[in-house]
Amino acid sequence: MHFTLKQLQVFIAIANHQNVSHAAVELAMSQSAASTALKELEYRFDVRLFDRIGKRLQLNEQGALLRPKATALISQAEQIEYSLINQSDIGELKVGATLTIGNYLAIGIMSDFMQDHPSAQVELQVENTLAIANKVRNFELDIGLIEGELLEADLDVSYWREDELSLFCSPDHALAKRKKLTDRDLVAADWVVRERGSGTRQAFDRAMSGLLSESNLRLELQHTEGIKRAVEAGLGIGCLSELTLQDAFNRGTLVRLTAPQRDWTRKFYFILHKQKFLSSGIRSWIGHCKTVGNS
Repeated sequence: MHFTLKQLQVFIAIANHQNVSHAAVELAMSQSAASTALKELEYRFDVRLFDRIGKRLQLNEQGALLRPKATALISQAEQIEYSLINQSDIGELKVGATLTIGNYLAIGIMSDFMQDHPSAQVELQVENTLAIANKVRNFELDIGLIEGELLEADLDVSYWREDELSLFCSPDHALAKRKKLTDRDLVAADWVVRERGSGTRQAFDRAMSGLLSESNLRLELQHTEGIKRAVEAGLGIGCLSELTLQDAFNRGTLVRLTAPQRDWTRKFYFILHKQKFLSSGIRSWIGHCKTVGNS
């Protein structure tokens, strides 16, 4: 073999930072050693992996082709190293989840997963669909759990489970006693909704097809709890996952509305980079998610 894993680690770190000195800090090595490792890799195969733009290194076409393959190989090597050191097949797992999943499903999944794998280290990042997809694409996350639909050349998107959106308002709202809304009601209402880029907003826009241009989206908020508080305050009606609303419905602080002529169902998905090594940890995590999805 005419390259080393250290050379690939240096290449990946420089690709992530587009800067040799920042990559060297991440890898706890000198800047000259990092620069030498990259030069040796490029020299050995007579290839340039970066375009030099002043002090910044911009990944070029050859570098972009190598990056996912190198990252997958390093991931496998790290998994092997961890297994040898800890005599365990499950090491560190970086999971991304969109807000509804992260706040209402992922913690329970993580608890069950870590009971089965006490030595595992799980890091959970909660952001919207586009942010999670971007981090999976850049190998910053091992797996993503998302609410929105994606068509990404670099990502494998696979079905996980069904979800249902619910419409709701405050008990004092004019629509609270009607509960079943017509399309005219939907257009006339003030709405408090999730921001663009979120899976919930994508599903809402699809359900409201043909009505959006006439609808009054009064507030767009990034957080589920903020939307519920705004609706409780009478600022409009909302649309969120049923998972997020059960407690409020049971307490009576929010009232369920229906519009059965519209399709409020959606799906949750797993996303993985197509070049990602499917470790035992990832496979086990997916298995735990499917158990929750079928319960």
